[in-house]
Amino acid sequence: MSDVVKGVPTDEKEHRNFIENIIADDLKSSKHDGWVITRFPPEPNGYLHIGHAKSICLNFGLANDNKKAKCHLRFDDTNPLKESTEYVDSIKKDVEWLGYKWDELHFTSDYFEKLHGFAIELIEKGLAFVDSQSADEIAAQRGSFEKPGTNSPFRERSVAENLELFNKMKAGEFAEGEHVLRAKIDMASSYMCMRDPVLYRIRKVHHHRTGDDWCIYPMYDFAHGLSDSIEGITHSLCTLEFQDNRALYDWFVENVSSPSTPRQIEFARLNLDYTVMSKRKLLQLVEEKHVDGWDDPRMPTISGVRRRGYPAAGIRNFMNMVGVGKQNTVIELSILEECVRDHLNKTTKRCMGVIEPLKVTITNWDREDLAIDAPFHPQDESYGTRKITLGKEIYIERSDFLEDPPSPKKWFRLGPERSVRLRYGCVITCEEFVKNEAGEVIELKCKYYEDSFNGQQPAALEKKVKGIIHWVNAKEAKDVEVRLYDRLFKHENPGGLKDYLSEINPDSLNIVNAKVEPFLAEASGGDQFQFERMGYFTVDEKFFGEGKLVYNKTVALKDSWKKSK
Repeated sequence: MSDVVKGVPTDEKEHRNFIENIIADDLKSSKHDGWVITRFPPEPNGYLHIGHAKSICLNFGLANDNKKAKCHLRFDDTNPLKESTEYVDSIKKDVEWLGYKWDELHFTSDYFEKLHGFAIELIEKGLAFVDSQSADEIAAQRGSFEKPGTNSPFRERSVAENLELFNKMKAGEFAEGEHVLRAKIDMASSYMCMRDPVLYRIRKVHHHRTGDDWCIYPMYDFAHGLSDSIEGITHSLCTLEFQDNRALYDWFVENVSSPSTPRQIEFARLNLDYTVMSKRKLLQLVEEKHVDGWDDPRMPTISGVRRRGYPAAGIRNFMNMVGVGKQNTVIELSILEECVRDHLNKTTKRCMGVIEPLKVTITNWDREDLAIDAPFHPQDESYGTRKITLGKEIYIERSDFLEDPPSPKKWFRLGPERSVRLRYGCVITCEEFVKNEAGEVIELKCKYYEDSFNGQQPAALEKKVKGIIHWVNAKEAKDVEVRLYDRLFKHENPGGLKDYLSEINPDSLNIVNAKVEPFLAEASGGDQFQFERMGYFTVDEKFFGEGKLVYNKTVALKDSWKKSK
């Protein structure tokens, strides 16, 4: 499904990042027999977000770029308390939607027997022991960066006793939290993760794949690197927060009969402003109903941005632009939006939709409705044309009229005795406006100029008409629901706040009834269009599947956020 052609060796092209340079050197030296085997290893405990897309593009992209290369999709499903098949299915869908296909599909749960065997090996070598302390007691003995930890009073249990206790843990003879299996490494290590980490804990919970076969489960840190080894992963790519864990993963691989030695390489994760990308915080947003599910178009999840209308190619282009480095930085969300905008500009048909309709009556219109050929794309004739009709009553955007413009010389839209050109049509002048009891303008009364079609300047007007506005014919326009989205958070760095929920933007969603060209009411789920002057809009596939037509505003035509900021 990827539009990246497989078979271009990394060492025959310009390298984009330091990881490609490492792989190019490995290929030259025939390391790993010339193979590049990567993996994308999500935990199925939530939906993927944009940060994961960076890892997906990197791992699968490297596999696509080399002749002897593969990328595995592996679910690190070691915590049945938080995992489900719903998350597994959503992750598969996200990877495929981004344009990639895994060469092999695996689950860490496939290796539970092997991992259990590795744990037995460590016990038999005197490198693991069963600890009977509580989690709080173990945590208290870890020490700190300034102070070494202290050994568990159970650290010197005999191999025989440890084997017996571990077998009883596996047989379900103990309650949760009664015992854990720990590695015996170094409680004075400068790496906190090396201070006798927990390898197995008791969890009497149903697993989404293995059911009730197991009541002890390996910890992520124990299973992760060894799963890479079992699969023959050559380059284990992960984000910088796992840098210290590399020593631990290597220790596990070196001290059991593992089949291969992966090389871990760390890169900077993706951080976006005005966004949180913590699964825990995203889950809280969903569970507390601050958003309408994981796929809410305001969420930074891949399913959320897909539903909003972000194209997969736009996200891949963004990842290429951001690049892969070793320095953690925060990228402006507006850069991602620009990549989306760039792609949609080339791929969407143009049309007219009025988001906040204001009625206009053309008082001197005494003819039949006029049919006009309008192009679907101004730069690409292959998109063809559609018919629009102009008649006596039309709708324009409410923001295109001001009773008293603050800067009259710079206002090129409608106002009292002001003129404007209707897109693809004629020039009109506002002669009168009608207000309701609340003082709101509800209708404009304008006249048109017969000699102003085809871009002609009307003879009756001395000043050249500069403004062009969009419109729809009141007689033919269709009503559709439009959802306008803004940033979910008002704060630039909500993830760094203790009370990040207080920074949720109350105006992040605005639902309006818009007037659009007739054919837009017949669109299908996922169809995308540019509403001229307003932005790019996508038919919400979720609502469409439920029998309702809703247009999501995908992105504006310009970055209005930065300007207002």
